[in-house]
Formats: sequence, structure tokens, C-alpha cells
Amino acid sequence: MKCIGIDVSFSILFTFAALCHTGAQDSCAHQCGELLGTCSCRATCQSLGVCCPDYKEFCLQISPYSGSLMGGKDFLIENTAFNASSVLTCRFKQQIQTIGYVATDGQGHCISPLLYETGFIPFEVSIDGGLTFPYSGTWLSVHHSKVSDGEKCVLVNETKWQYYGTANTDGNLTLTWTPQALSATHINIEVWGYQETGDSYSENWLAEWKYLYTLAREIPNTGTFSFIPVPATGNYSTWDVGILRIIPSSYSDGQSNIPSIWSSVHALAWHLGEDFRNDPNAWATAKCIEWDRNEEKLPNFLEEIIDCPCTLAQARADTGRFHTDYGCDIEQGSVCTYHPGAVHCVRGIQASPQYAAGQQCCYDSTGIQILTHDSTGGSTPDRGHDWGSPPFLKPPRIPGYSHWLYDVISFYYCCLWSDNCHFYMKRRPSSDCKTYRPPQAASAFGDPHFFTFDGLNFTFKGQGEYTLVESDLTSLRVQGRTQQVHFPNGTGAQVTGLSAVAMQENDSDVIEVRYSEDSNLEVLLNQKVISFSEQSWLDLKGLFLHSTVDQNITAMFSSGSGVEIRGSGGFLALTVLLPEKFMNHTQGLFGVMNGNTEDEYTFRNKTTMSVHASPQQLFEFGANWAVENGTSLFTYDTEFLLNNFFYEEKHNASFLPVFFPYEDPADPLVKEMHSLCDSDPFCRFDVLTTRSLQVGSSTKLSHQNHKLLVENLQPVISCGWLDHPVNGRKNGTAYLLGSTISFICDEGYELTGSKERICQVTGAWSGDTPSCILGTGANLSSDAILERLKLEVSFSRLRLCVNTIPFGKLSKISLVFCTFFWMRMQTNTRSSYYGIVVCLSFPGDWLQNILKSRNIT
Repeated sequence: MKCIGIDVSFSILFTFAALCHTGAQDSCAHQCGELLGTCSCRATCQSLGVCCPDYKEFCLQISPYSGSLMGGKDFLIENTAFNASSVLTCRFKQQIQTIGYVATDGQGHCISPLLYETGFIPFEVSIDGGLTFPYSGTWLSVHHSKVSDGEKCVLVNETKWQYYGTANTDGNLTLTWTPQALSATHINIEVWGYQETGDSYSENWLAEWKYLYTLAREIPNTGTFSFIPVPATGNYSTWDVGILRIIPSSYSDGQSNIPSIWSSVHALAWHLGEDFRNDPNAWATAKCIEWDRNEEKLPNFLEEIIDCPCTLAQARADTGRFHTDYGCDIEQGSVCTYHPGAVHCVRGIQASPQYAAGQQCCYDSTGIQILTHDSTGGSTPDRGHDWGSPPFLKPPRIPGYSHWLYDVISFYYCCLWSDNCHFYMKRRPSSDCKTYRPPQAASAFGDPHFFTFDGLNFTFKGQGEYTLVESDLTSLRVQGRTQQVHFPNGTGAQVTGLSAVAMQENDSDVIEVRYSEDSNLEVLLNQKVISFSEQSWLDLKGLFLHSTVDQNITAMFSSGSGVEIRGSGGFLALTVLLPEKFMNHTQGLFGVMNGNTEDEYTFRNKTTMSVHASPQQLFEFGANWAVENGTSLFTYDTEFLLNNFFYEEKHNASFLPVFFPYEDPADPLVKEMHSLCDSDPFCRFDVLTTRSLQVGSSTKLSHQNHKLLVENLQPVISCGWLDHPVNGRKNGTAYLLGSTISFICDEGYELTGSKERICQVTGAWSGDTPSCILGTGANLSSDAILERLKLEVSFSRLRLCVNTIPFGKLSKISLVFCTFFWMRMQTNTRSSYYGIVVCLSFPGDWLQNILKSRNIT
């Protein structure tokens, strides 16, 4: 055993004597993740050499480590050999048991269960049939849409599946899958339905996946199946949101938590009853109206969702609060099926606090937001956030599926299977950006150059661990570690660079991004190195974590704050984004976020230093923000980190950096520097201090990225959406500063008010609200008068109309009271809706009591 004296978790230490104890060792059975008296069962123990002897036996590593929340994934327990006679039972969250087995090679396997949540799920393994569970590990449950297609069975031509039974959609449907995914010669294909029962937004509101029936039984596991759908019997056709499951034929119908391959969730048009196939439009219309009535009874979630960014540039820059909607991604060719005219959409990352609702924002090729008031391609908010919302488990927080019930299948009812999209858009109107406020950005990069939230910049080259920003609003802490830079020849330079960043908000998981000693970028979750090899998006406690292909890491906390970290020239480049609510609630090296640079250099004791401070004075300011051991978020799992950062002072006072690098005209590097850096002072500084053009190039790029980010996040004035006048139309759908909207009346009407309105710097529209009134003209029949009056009334409201109504060469002022209401006529084959207009005029020697009806369906 290697006795180095410590296994560190925050401030907890092992004594040297304890680790070098020569007596009996503790066991990791039932103890994984714990710090024991004589050894450790924590992930850091391996690099420190202080693990209990049976650490690898009981603290499980698995492959694959992730799968769909629908379950049925067979995963291998890698580091433990089991007796062939062992009866394996796998238990998730201490309550959900699934079958396990021991293969002929002695390795154990578990089957993942059906879950109603995403994220890391603890599991345990028993070898005695469930009496004891000494082995433990974690399983990553993933949103079903984020699982690769290779892990699902594929609905060939999925659109046909979801429109089957509507006009011109019939014939065979085909399902394909990877036969090797199931160890079986014959399989069954089952249909499952999803429902949420109980009272909305109450404790008895429950989610359920339910086995409905078996579509095909005992068919060869060839990887393909085709069939001609027939309407489901009994009441199964009332289930219109569902999924297909393929299982080995040896298992019982509907048996839970067994090896499975699932399809994507979809609208079950293909199995709906004869009433749907006979008249899909009427069936869907009735469903749409029923949905609309139910929505009327539910709370208004629109008031608590975040407003959309005004521009595409803002939407893509505000990475702490918005993330790409993969259904409309500009990086993937802008295939925006449900949002025609859009090139990119984003979703609000966090669900709304009370109702767990979600926001969606879509933009056109000019970067302007598309609104449903103007186009069916506009963005639509969601009663159920597509990605779900912690703590999950109950509606409407179920990842993916609550969204399907409340926002997707209703879109099929109203917009895709019938022509009633106005019902849907009424309940899911786009949010404009009138109240949107972009976040403030602070960055650090290179030989660390700091750009504060309020726009001040300075260079601090201390060596140690420092508070970059902390906030009393949400207990947000972002800490940075700097290490000495080395010249290309290996000798030490008198400058430093960011080598690690650690962060936490409230009681969230702790995230650390660092360069390892072999210069690889590592991400640690609660002191354990994690992999993004299977999933690029992780749902964690208090935050979401995303990694791009080139290892740009973004942490998105529940407050809306975001932290982006990128490897850059051997250093880390860091950006922190904070929403407006953090104003006057920050301190640290990134300063006090309040729009005032004069207090940017504020010390812990609240005293301030002049913004014109010298580099030596700034060095003192930075040293003041050194992290204390008791508050450190970093992991110390190597001798180097222990000796240089844990045992030592957090600020190395003996390290004196170069403050003013000398530029020697005779130095051949200087000419190359001028060519590379041009006028960028930070690039020039870093080339001179590190003698590396690569470092200078990375610094220049990071500086450009920061300037572009700040530019994209500049506030934009919005005057809000403008409607067209009744009996008229408008030209223009942009509502930002300088935008012009013009108005035109229909034939026979004249415009009063402003013909055009311009969005002003005050956030108000110029001019007056336009109206279209009946103009003078030739004789009009009473029918024509009525048609024009109908346009003046609104649904289910009594409205007062004062119009100049032409009649031959005479014009009379009529005071007209009109009301408008619906009447439904039901036959055996269809429903018809009639609009009834009733008008009374005073005086009106030629306009008497009018009662007309028009079929407006």
C-alpha cells in the first residue's frame, strides 16, 4: 500500500498513521463512496493509492453506463467476477428490482428498469437472491430521444406511421431493428400506451406506461417486420400516444424490466379505430376542441416562463438559459419540419418553477424571432417541458412524455390531422422579447487576462486557487486554479495560466474541469472523472452539463447562470454568464456586477482599489481572493496537487510574475508576434511571456470570442407585437428598434390612425393605433352590410360598433349592437359549426332587426 497520507474530500483528511495501519483492512461491501477508518472506498482512492483491498470488487464499473429511461438495456459489470451459480438481483434506487444473470465467462449482467426520470441512478447488486446488496454503482438514465438510433427499433418513414388512416396514407408499415441487440431467435412486438391520471397539479397526478396488446408474436428475429395495420379492438384505440417494444418471445406479455428494444414515442394513428379512419378531420376536430376545453380549466403557465431572446445571436449566446432545440438546428441544416420559415430554435433550459413549463423560441434567416401571431412556423411554449424537470417522477415533469401529452399530440389533433390550428396557437402563443434581458458575461483566458461583468479588464498572474465569482443570491461559487507556465524548452516562465475550474450552486453537484498531468482535459462530477463517450448531455443535481465534440464544456445551473470552459493553447478559457437578478450580488476576481466599474476591484473586506491600479497592486487584489481550504471545491487526488495546492498556501506569495515583458526589436519572435497579433495587446503579452505563438494565437481567439459574445448580448429594444386592424392587414413582422410596420385596409374600408408605425428607442410605437372603417361607395345589399359587420364582432363578446354605413347616395350614422355566438349541428357522420350574428340598430329606418346565419366551417 502506498502511504501518502491523505484522501481528500473538501477538508476531510486521513492521518498518515491511519492509512499505514498494518492491521485488518476495512471492506467496501455496502460502503462504496465512503471514507473508512483504514482505507477509502471513494473514487479518488485509486490515484492516491489508498483504496480498500476489495474496492474494485464491490464498487462497480459498468459498460455501457447509460441507456434510455424506458429500460430494458443489458449492461455488463466489468470489474467483478461472480460464481456461475450466483442468483443476481439488481436493485435501482433501493426499490426497483430487475433480473440479472451471470454469463458463462463469469461476468455479471443487469437489465435497466423503466424509469420516470433522467440522471445518474444508484443501483445495487445481490448474489443471494435479494437478501443482501453489497455491490453498488450508478446507471445513467437518458431522455429517450437522446438515445442513439442504433439502440432503438426504427419506424421506417415515421411520418407515414403518424398519419396512417388520414387521406392518401395507407399500405404497409415497416419496423427495423438490430437483431444482435436481443439474444433470441424469435421475438414479440408489443404496443404500449402512455397516460397521466388523477387531478392535474395535485399529489394524485400519476404517470403510467401501460402494456396494451401484442402486435406480433413468435416472429423470427431478422431485424425487420412489415404489416398492414388494422384498427385496435376494444378500448385500445383510445390510446393515441404510445411506443412499440420488442422482447424475446420467451418472456410473458407486458412483463416489466426485461431485455427490450423500444421504438420512438409517436402518435398511434395507425392503430386508431374506425371512427378515425372514416373521418379523420371530424375525429381530430372533436379531440382538438376537447383539448381546448380542458386547457381552459388548467392554470395559466404562460405568465411564469422566461421571455425569448430578441435575436438569434442573443439566443445562441445566452447558453446559461437556452440550448439548441434539436428539431430545428442551424448546425444540422435547419430542417425545421414543425416550424416552416425558421432556421433555428432554442428551448429554455430550466422548466418554470411552479408548473414545470417550457419555453421555445424560433428565428428566421434574418435572425428575427418568428411569432405564432404572424406565422404557423412561430415558436410555441410547452405546458410540459420536453426535457422534464427535477425532481421528475410525477406529471408534468416526466422527461419527454408529459410534453407529448400536453403539447405534441394536441398539435396533431388541431394542426396536422385537422384544420383547427387556431385553437392550438391560441393556447400556445409565442412569447415576444419585450421583457427579455440578456445576461452579463465575464471571461478569463491566456496568461490570465480577466474581463469583468462590467467590462473592465486586467491581468493577474498569481499562482494558486482563487475565487473567480461568488454570489450570496444562490450560493454560486466558481473557483479557478492557476499553474506556472513552461517555455517550449521546459523551463518555467514567470507567468501562470488557468489549469482547473470548479463550481457549485446551492447544494448542486460539484463540477470540476481540469487539465490532467498528461495534459488531457478531464471533467469531474463530485470528485469522480466522468466520460462523455456515450452521452453529451447529463442531467445532474441542480444543473445540466453539456460537452461538444471538441470538448467545450457548459454547466447550466438552475438559477440560469452558465459557465463555459474550453481548452485553449494548454490553458483553460472560461466564461461566466449571469442573469440580471445577480446585479449587486457578486464578488471575486470578476468584480461586482452592477454596471459600475469604479468598484470592480473590491476586496473581501469591501474596501475598493482604484481602477487605475498598477499591475503590482492588482497582484495584491488577486491574492486577496485566494480560496481557503475549508471552502475549496477542488479535488486533490495526486501527490502533485496535494503538495502544491492542498498543503501549501492557496496563494503562492513566493511566486513573482513578470509585470512588464520586454519587447526586444532584435528578437526574431517579435516580428512573428506582430504578424500574428496585430494590435491585440493580450496576444502580444502572452507571446512575449511564454515565447509561444500557439499561446498567443489561442489568446487572440479567446479575446475575439469574448468581444463577439459581449456584442451578441447587447440589449435590444423591442416595442412588442403589433396586430393588424380589423378589416385590414399589415406589412412587416419585425418589432425591434427601427422596425416599420405599415397598414392597409381591405377593399371598401378606409384607414384612420397611422398608416405606418416605427419602433422607437423608448420601446413604444410611434403614431396612433390604425383602424379600418367602412368607406363611402355604391349601394350595398343588407347581406354585404352584414358580412362587414361580422368582421367587427369577436367570439362570445358583446361589442359596440359605430359605423358610417353607405346606402346609395345617402350615409346614415347607425348605432349598432352586435353579438356573435357558435351553434353546433351534429349528424351521424360529422359535426358542423355555424356562426350566428344578431344585430340591432338605432335609429335605422332601413336596417331592422337582422338575424342571419352563415356556415363558416
